[in-house]
Amino acid sequence: MGSKGVRIAKTQEELNSFTKNLLSDVKALEQMLEEEWFEVDEMKIGAEQEVCLVNDSFKPAPMAMEILKKLNHDNFTTELAKFNIEANLSPIPLKGNCFSALHAETQLLIDLLTKTTKEFDITPVLTGILPTIRKFDLEIENLTPIDRYYALIEAIETLRGIYELKIEGIDELNIKHKSALLEACNTSFQVHLQVKPDEFVDKYNIAQVVAAPVLAISSNSPILFGKRLWNETRIALFQQSVDTRVTGEHLRYTSPRVTFGNSWLKNSILDLYREDIVRFKILLMADINEDVFECLANKKTPKLTALNIHNSTVYRWNRPCYGVSPNGKPHLRIENRILPAGPSVVDEIANSAFWIGLMTGFEDAYKNITQRMDFGEAKSNFLKAARSGLGSKFYWVDQRIITDTELIEKELLPIARDGLKKYNVHKNDIDKYLDIIQARNEKSRTGARWTLESYAKLIKTNSREEVSTALVAAMVKNQIEQKPIHELGLANIEDIIEWAPSHFLVEEFMTTDLFTVNKDDIPELSADMMDWQQLRYLPIENDKGELIGLVTHRELLRYFSNNNKSNNCKPKRLGEIMLKNPITIRPEQTIVEAMDIMMEHKIGCLPVINNGKLVGLITETNFLNITASLFKRLKRGKQTKKR
Repeated sequence: MGSKGVRIAKTQEELNSFTKNLLSDVKALEQMLEEEWFEVDEMKIGAEQEVCLVNDSFKPAPMAMEILKKLNHDNFTTELAKFNIEANLSPIPLKGNCFSALHAETQLLIDLLTKTTKEFDITPVLTGILPTIRKFDLEIENLTPIDRYYALIEAIETLRGIYELKIEGIDELNIKHKSALLEACNTSFQVHLQVKPDEFVDKYNIAQVVAAPVLAISSNSPILFGKRLWNETRIALFQQSVDTRVTGEHLRYTSPRVTFGNSWLKNSILDLYREDIVRFKILLMADINEDVFECLANKKTPKLTALNIHNSTVYRWNRPCYGVSPNGKPHLRIENRILPAGPSVVDEIANSAFWIGLMTGFEDAYKNITQRMDFGEAKSNFLKAARSGLGSKFYWVDQRIITDTELIEKELLPIARDGLKKYNVHKNDIDKYLDIIQARNEKSRTGARWTLESYAKLIKTNSREEVSTALVAAMVKNQIEQKPIHELGLANIEDIIEWAPSHFLVEEFMTTDLFTVNKDDIPELSADMMDWQQLRYLPIENDKGELIGLVTHRELLRYFSNNNKSNNCKPKRLGEIMLKNPITIRPEQTIVEAMDIMMEHKIGCLPVINNGKLVGLITETNFLNITASLFKRLKRGKQTKKR
């Protein structure tokens, strides 16, 4: 996606011209493989660090363009949303103190970014999904204003339209959104491993096999929009956010653009590129002046621009990559897109060392892996790890069933250590980073586990908005301490130094677990519902989910009082006693606006409406909870000063 001039094809002729370039690139790559053009002297590793930007309230801060301008640094670049930034790490040989070097450079760039963002009252956060991100943050105005991003979003939305996001975990998320910017919720630490062409098939299949245990031990994204979903919700979210498929009546199979794959790789990297061209429509193109066959004739390495552009719009979790090294030679890489950002830099490097150790040592321990394990089992393991995180049971080699923790302890960690030794990685590096994986595994304390346990502790006495804020505040604090996640305690509400909800949105505080009734229901049903659920207000919806009225405890009291006074009173339906056309508010309005409306009209409830549909309620109870939280915070502040 780094190519300039990337856009949607305006005419069929433009599309056909780009397609010819794409096919030529594949033929050129095939020739280069046959003629052994590729760099094979030294295996290198590299990485890309994605970062969330938050303001002083720990909410997404769409200031990336201003920060990048101030940074003026070649290693930093844009991401899809204006509240994300990417840092590119330098490729380094896989040997010696390579992981310490990767760690040092990553921390250096994070520190530089932190120093710059401080001037804007903004803080970078390393997390797979930011707990405080709101649906409102994913509107198109937060798309990074670069042509290729506009083109990508337009291309996906042209094929797809409205997005339905359905993910079920401890809680359930079921929403619609009009923009593919949902993808921007995800932030990762993408690791690249350079691979020799004749080893690519075996290494790629190994990457598929080890994806599940690596994901399980590194999971760090369990919360989205306040809902506890998968341990690594990024997996489900990313697939659904850029899924261009539409539902149909038939059983015809179509692959999502975000994919684990469909089978073992058999022949070469060409199989992956060819399959992606066959399965997926061209979303983006660019004007290409390079004649790849002329380059080959002149012994000049071609850029294969068309192939790289198409490859950037197909999101394999283990993605094949073609590149040109500074020495002018082409090389092949496997890009691991599985690993989430965070919880800390040292955790990210430990994840990388574990994965690369497995990639380099696995074949020595498990020969002929594709003959001893079904591809469907590798894929099933991957999805289990994404859903449940550490603690899953895997179908492993030779039809064994084993828990991921036992597998990591007894088999995979020794393999990773041997794999890194084989490439002469220093013992200090091996011990430092793989010991972190070992301790994390022994304590069952991943980033996802830490987040879920912190949430469970805090939600008992605090609002959902406070909890999500406290989680991010603790993440920032932990990252400053630069300790691995297994050494850290759970988040505390005191981690929020300041909490001023006056500028927060209605959607952050509204009640979403709603009980509603129909206008034709009898008042007695409403009375019992209010009694059983301790409610004071019941919205009335029509069959389309549109709000048409509101029943309050006062209306019901008045109704039953009149019935007791008059023996001849006929039974009524709710439609006859409800408040028609109640005053409402939108989810993106502030709670101060909600309070002003309620005080002005002397009402205790505001239904929250989005696109004509009821999505929540704001009541005086919500404001009592906010007030209680503020008083508690004030009391804690006074106690802290006394100490």
